[in-house]
Amino acid sequence: MIDVAAAAGVSLKTVSRVINNEPNVDGAMAARVLGAAEQLGYHRNALAASLRSGTNDTIAFVSADLSNTFYMQIAAALSAVAVQRGMHVVMASSEEDAATERRLALDLCQRRVGGLIVVPAASDQSYLAREVERGTPVVFLDRPGTGVAADAVLLDNRGGACAAVAELLDAGHERIAILLDSPDIFTMAERLAGARDAFAAAGREFDPATVIAGIHTPRDARGAMDRLLDAAAPPTAVFCGNNRATVGALEAILAREADVAVSGFDDFELAWMLPRRVRLVAYDVAELGTRAATTLLDRVANGTPAASAAQLVPTTLVDRGGRR
Repeated sequence: MIDVAAAAGVSLKTVSRVINNEPNVDGAMAARVLGAAEQLGYHRNALAASLRSGTNDTIAFVSADLSNTFYMQIAAALSAVAVQRGMHVVMASSEEDAATERRLALDLCQRRVGGLIVVPAASDQSYLAREVERGTPVVFLDRPGTGVAADAVLLDNRGGACAAVAELLDAGHERIAILLDSPDIFTMAERLAGARDAFAAAGREFDPATVIAGIHTPRDARGAMDRLLDAAAPPTAVFCGNNRATVGALEAILAREADVAVSGFDDFELAWMLPRRVRLVAYDVAELGTRAATTLLDRVANGTPAASAAQLVPTTLVDRGGRR
């Protein structure tokens, strides 16, 4: 700015008033300042300006894994809301690492973002308590946070899984296998609890031996399903805890043309093209991002205190595949 002021032959204060679009600046003088700024390649530092004014037009999204299309769809939805509100979004990924989540979130707070949307990877978010007390709104997405009062936007994981497994039980299936990622993940724990709820509601005893956990990839799921099909009494149905597990299980089942009913959590691309019918727990991914962004930006705009309310995005069962 000093160079711009010298080139335009005006004071530093005048340059500041022009760059920040303040009123009552002489038009000719403003044109001279802007011309000098363009000639010198000067660009306004929005972050520095926001730090001086005590306001910020940027919010941050700390995802668990931005390479996952689920989180990218959420990011697109919350970005759309932010743009409508005249805000910008900074995105980062913790890669499901607790230490990375903490470092990213605190670094963003130090940079004075207007608010945070966080997909928790750590089991404790009390490190954000002081930031919330200082007025930084926080919304937890997909998984609830702990140790700090903050809003949360979650899927109805338990209800969706219960409905899916209840259908399999109502259809008369006696041997239902369950393929899950780590039960330490909140969503997996909730979906397993939903399966248990379905058995309890049907007056059936739940057998923990039917659960195969640690399914991280489609390849893991295919291997697990192959082993199940090789058993003396293979399952007649399988409930998969996420779309990766569903894809892997289907690879094994379709390759063998096995008579196993498939139900899974999460819709996925090209599921409608499957040669056989599957039941999927579906939901509006964009609604998760929209609700999270709306909740956060309402708090930013209104200066309302943090809350610990949870919003549940509903799920529904849909048919996929079975092309005629």
